[in-house]
Amino acid sequence: MKISSIRELGKIADKIKKILLPGDAVFLYGEIGVGKTTFARLLINGFENKKKMKKSEVLSPTFNIVFEYEIKEFTIKHFDLYRLKNSNDIKNVGLFENLEQSITLIEWPELIINKPENRFDLFFKYAEDYNERSLIIKTNGRLKNHEF
Repeated sequence: MKISSIRELGKIADKIKKILLPGDAVFLYGEIGVGKTTFARLLINGFENKKKMKKSEVLSPTFNIVFEYEIKEFTIKHFDLYRLKNSNDIKNVGLFENLEQSITLIEWPELIINKPENRFDLFFKYAEDYNERSLIIKTNGRLKNHEF
């Protein structure tokens, strides 16, 4: 699908937000600057808005590797694996600890070998018009029957 505005991307984030449960994951693929962190911000702020919470400033966790956001009944863990070199590095950041109690967003998930079953895979690409994006959404596990 083609995304031509942040508003359109927000509508996709809102649809996904309504489906996600603790234990689910969203894998975000794409080049630098293509919209992965923007999508994460829209999704996290959408959950905060739904719970009538103050919106967080959602930044890319490139240097911290992970930021956590408490959303009343659960936590959202936002990982950025860009700086990791191999699958052993993934074990060291605690990526798979307490997954069933949180919603996990992962930018640059290519190094993950054993992927969680219940996840969305979002593939962002630059469109011909640099201000637009192409987005492919794949669903897995219990999320399999949802279409966009």
